[in-house]
Amino acid sequence: MSLREIHLTVNGEARTATVENRLLLVHCIRENLGLTGTHVGCETSHCGACTIHVEGTPVKSCTMFAVQADGKSITTVEGLAGPDGISPVQEGFWEEHGLQCGFCTPGMMMTATALVRVEEEPSEAEIREAISGNLCRCTGYVNIVRAIQFAHRKIHSPAPVPVMAHEGGE
Repeated sequence: MSLREIHLTVNGEARTATVENRLLLVHCIRENLGLTGTHVGCETSHCGACTIHVEGTPVKSCTMFAVQADGKSITTVEGLAGPDGISPVQEGFWEEHGLQCGFCTPGMMMTATALVRVEEEPSEAEIREAISGNLCRCTGYVNIVRAIQFAHRKIHSPAPVPVMAHEGGE
């Protein structure tokens, strides 16, 4: 058994882990780093439950060895929320009821986050294509698509203009 020390930036924090060369990144994240929001699903890259961001790009962490992530920046679902609270994608899943059992939700959110950052105005078909690598057995995807549309609007719409009261009434 060959062990190696790796250095990662996970959700903005420098982390170190000692791992076997053959350890999958998803297991490193969950077992070595204690971040259990990333789920282990099929371990064959079909379900997308383990999707994270590596250097800003969505990656199915069951398809990557932890040693391949050495020196890289990783974001997990725990890192989506900012100091002001939940992210627009997380808010969209809450507001539009984009989850049922929640098992696929972390991977869906990671894929959705990458999509809403890069797409000007994704159509329903483009959203469905983007999440086609993330499987959900509970929903019909309708509310997941709505959640992503909500997040996109929240991120890309101009801030609402405050309504000002007229002096002297109407």
